[in-house]
Order: sequence, then C-alpha cells, then structure tokens
Amino acid sequence: MAHLPFTAADLPAARQFAGTLARSVSFLSEVDAAGVTVSFEDEQGVRHRVFCDLPLPDRRRCVRRVDHGGPCSARPPR
Repeated sequence: MAHLPFTAADLPAARQFAGTLARSVSFLSEVDAAGVTVSFEDEQGVRHRVFCDLPLPDRRRCVRRVDHGGPCSARPPR
C-alpha cells in the first residue's frame, strides 16, 4: 500500500488524478489499479473507490471508472 498526498478541488478531480496516476503505472505488476481509493485528509477512514471493479461473467473485473455510464467492461474506454 502506498499513500500519496495531493490536493484536488473536489472528489471527482481527486478520482481523476488518482485514476490517471494508477493507469500510468499499471505496467508494473505490483500495481493493483482496481484497488485505488481516495480520501479526504481529515477523513482517511472513509475511502472512495476510483474504479468500478465489479465482477464480470468471465471472472474478470470491470476496469471502468466507478461512476461510469453503460455496461461494465474488462477494458478501459479509449
């Protein structure tokens, strides 16, 4: 687990930053982007997921953003 403090204007901006960062280092086998969460500095026990991570019929997990529209997918949208 790694904690990276950063500043964001709001929760959507924090999710955007964390998601972009996670995907940029996802080539590393140690990175589990599906488990990325963000929290407010004074509420670190309350975590907000960045990616959906719901199970799919083929046993893979959804890699789309947590608030995505449309069906879940094992591939990020282009």
